[in-house]
Amino acid sequence: MDIFLSARFRRLFKESFWIVLGQVAAVIGALALVRLLTELLDPTAYGELALGMAMATLVNLIVLGPLGNGVNRFYAPALEKGDLGGYLNAVRRLVLNATGIIIFITLFAIGGLLVSGRTEWITIVVMAIIFATLSGYNAILSGIQNAARQRAVVALHQGMEYWARFLVAAALLSWLSATSTVAMLAYAVAVMLVLGSQYIFFRKIVPKNVTGPHIEGRWREQMFIYSLPFASWGIFYWAQSASDRLALEFFTTTREVGVYAVLFQLGYQPVSMATGMAMQLLAPIMYQQAGDASDSRRNANVNKLIWRLAWLSLSVTGVAFLLALLFHTQIFWFFVAKEYAYISYLLPWVVLAGGIFAGGQVISLNLMSQMKTHTMVGAKIATAILGVIFNFAGAYLFGITGIVFAGVLFSILYSAWMVMLSKRVKVD
Repeated sequence: MDIFLSARFRRLFKESFWIVLGQVAAVIGALALVRLLTELLDPTAYGELALGMAMATLVNLIVLGPLGNGVNRFYAPALEKGDLGGYLNAVRRLVLNATGIIIFITLFAIGGLLVSGRTEWITIVVMAIIFATLSGYNAILSGIQNAARQRAVVALHQGMEYWARFLVAAALLSWLSATSTVAMLAYAVAVMLVLGSQYIFFRKIVPKNVTGPHIEGRWREQMFIYSLPFASWGIFYWAQSASDRLALEFFTTTREVGVYAVLFQLGYQPVSMATGMAMQLLAPIMYQQAGDASDSRRNANVNKLIWRLAWLSLSVTGVAFLLALLFHTQIFWFFVAKEYAYISYLLPWVVLAGGIFAGGQVISLNLMSQMKTHTMVGAKIATAILGVIFNFAGAYLFGITGIVFAGVLFSILYSAWMVMLSKRVKVD
């Protein structure tokens, strides 16, 4: 028993090391990218890039993102049942179907821009959708490798992606022109390079001759049903996550959008990535612990571990908030061009919003592990709609400051609702 526990501890330590390494490299790369882009792009161009990224987020949240959750969740059950071949065939078919949907979305978006006379946005929107599609493919491959606990490969590509964006953006923005369209092109080229490397590694870990019953239809149906709730609330969550930038664009200026985007990337994104690191480590373990979620004892163990992680996440958020409160001026001086620095006083509150929301996401892992994603649909949609209302009201009344505090309010509401749902599942 001691030998078993020691071997298990060594494996967890090794996996944790690779995940931390990958996430640290990604965070440093993301911050370096912010510094580079704020030096090369003026706030208006940065705001255009932020609005383009909103379109990329839409594609990921309603199409490839939901599918990625299903792919990740069913790797362990497929492996337990010895049907990796059927699982992989189902994934391939679902990805092809998702790509068809994305092509339709692209044509619809182009048509809408032509009809509205906003033809200047067509190029950046198309670049954003290409970037989102390639990122989605990359995330699905990374999800399978993470589920297979190939942590080193996942860490390598996580760190590589942001540094690839940094290097390609530096080259293209200097060589071509410092515009939002060129920046988005750089993003797409960078993720294409990472995807190529990801695919090479993925081919190495998949057995050439996969045996098993190959029940492709069953896996495809199960992954689709599991992923459908994510897609159903995805459009609403996208509306909430993009409404901060859209509201600022509507009530203020594109320049203000750019300034807020920098604030968001320095405060919200690192907290989100740190939580993602924990989720990346624990989600495959939780899914393996829960199996097909039919054993109440296994579910109870998962529930206990997730609550501990949630409390840890909130504790880290409190520390991060205090550090941002004390050192926000220095953080902006180091990571951002001077013309953005006047907004640094809002950084602690963006960190707080990101941390509270991340805590809610951790708690939602309990419902995902027990395959109760349908129970989250109402909460996800309702909180997203309220989040949109908060953002537009905040932007109208107080500009960027209103948006920041609308984010805090939304995060508190979302996390409280996830706690309530998780408590109900525990009782059941």
